[in-house]
Amino acid sequence: MSSRGKTFDEASFIATALPATGEQSPIIYEAPAEPPPTSKPDHAGHRERVRARFLKVGGEAFEDYELLEILLHIVIPHKDTKPLAKALLKEFGSFSAVFAASPERLKSIKGLGPTSVTSLKVIQATAARFARDGINFDKPILSSWTQLIDYCTAQMAYDSIENLRVLFLDKKNRLIADEVQQTGTVDHTPVYPREVIKRALELSATAIILVHNHPSGDPSPSSADVRMTREIADIGKSLGITLHDHLVIGKSGHASLRSLKLF
Repeated sequence: MSSRGKTFDEASFIATALPATGEQSPIIYEAPAEPPPTSKPDHAGHRERVRARFLKVGGEAFEDYELLEILLHIVIPHKDTKPLAKALLKEFGSFSAVFAASPERLKSIKGLGPTSVTSLKVIQATAARFARDGINFDKPILSSWTQLIDYCTAQMAYDSIENLRVLFLDKKNRLIADEVQQTGTVDHTPVYPREVIKRALELSATAIILVHNHPSGDPSPSSADVRMTREIADIGKSLGITLHDHLVIGKSGHASLRSLKLF
């Protein structure tokens, strides 16, 4: 009984409260409100602008630090890389020197780890391969002299120790082999002329080009360079092997002992 004297009819209440089918009304849940979008870090917008500019004007229009920065975008995707790019250039002195630096020196730079250092060395190897592919080795190598200089510069100019590279050629002056014969110190490479000529005979080479680097950056040949060149030329001549040239590669350029009339 209600307080007003009416009888409570349970069956009528249920019939009124539920749909005619006897099923319960569905419960509708509202999706929780989405959190506000997080703001992108400041460097994200800068990175997008740099990429857009690169696609529009190309790498030639970029300063060294800008090109290095965009390369580091790939290597380190979630970091503002402009400060790191400038720090690397300050430490090593030039764009090419950054990539030519030893893994140990690169790892000493704050912001670079084993993965990023490996990526930089892969980029260096890719650039060197690209330079090498610019030379048509099916034709006489002397006809691609400028490309050869570019290749040797990319391979050796920024090495921290001296290396002697020998290009072995056939009778048509086409490349048979490109080998680093000796590795030395920061200012000296031990060269054994008879070993150089012996290797030429093993490869049936009829001509060679010597190439070595000066880590100091100055490509001026030393008196020891001249003596070694003349000795190799003399031994080779007696065995029918021609020494076309001896190139000295440095960061500031290159020197040709043949052009300088030093042998």
